Amino acid sequence: MAAQPRGDDPPIPPEPPAGGHQEVTYELVGPVAWLTINRPEARNALSAKVRAGLFDGLRRFNDDDEALVLVLTGAGDKAFCAGGDLKEMAAEGLTVPPPDFVPQPGRNIEVAKPVIAAVNGAAYAGGFLLAQSCDLCLAADTALFAITEVKVGRGAPWAAPLPWLIPPRIAMQLLLTGDPISAERACQVGLVNEVVPAAELRTRAQAVAERIAANAPLSVRAAKRTVGLIAEQPLSQAFESAERIWEPVYRSADAQEGPASFRDKRAPVWTGR
Repeated sequence: MAAQPRGDDPPIPPEPPAGGHQEVTYELVGPVAWLTINRPEARNALSAKVRAGLFDGLRRFNDDDEALVLVLTGAGDKAFCAGGDLKEMAAEGLTVPPPDFVPQPGRNIEVAKPVIAAVNGAAYAGGFLLAQSCDLCLAADTALFAITEVKVGRGAPWAAPLPWLIPPRIAMQLLLTGDPISAERACQVGLVNEVVPAAELRTRAQAVAERIAANAPLSVRAAKRTVGLIAEQPLSQAFESAERIWEPVYRSADAQEGPASFRDKRAPVWTGR
């Protein structure tokens, strides 16, 4: 049972519902909106319903005058988000994901107010994308980060801004190996702002969000825009170039083999075609 706040401590956000009846939940705790991926039984994978729920949640946050900061997290303690739903992708034969496949603030949806990722477990592939897209990132000491697309023959054009966030050689290692790094390592290279004990993540994320929410809102929004200025024009071009680079990968036989092998619980057989 979580400890109760004392004195001026921020309220402890309630745990999200455990079941899968609502894939994404939105809850206001003071001035902080909590957007939670609620598929713990599937490691919070990005099914079509989850992706739609995330878009809806971000739009709701944009329209919610009482919400000054949003925290994005996952239900349970195993995964923040394990990436795309490979079984669903295999069934649909997905090739090139459309530009609005998953929300990317600053690319396919505008979010003027700050967004914090509270990474409670594995942030792989599309989960890494979500954490990367947030303005700040807090991580449990049990969290792991990985860009696993090379392991399933898929693409990661969304990683175009990564060398702006972390050293290029670290970005190269993540992309080429697909291997995870710890929360501590992610903090060392600048991907994560803070690492806290898993049991304290929700309380700490609420506290940081409230600290931001206490500041002048126009100043906060201008500060967010100012930091983004260095990347705006180069990133728009980088995303276009990255999409061209990765399109042949998405359309390859290997891109179908990866999700199919996951569905069939067997090792993939790569053909390079």
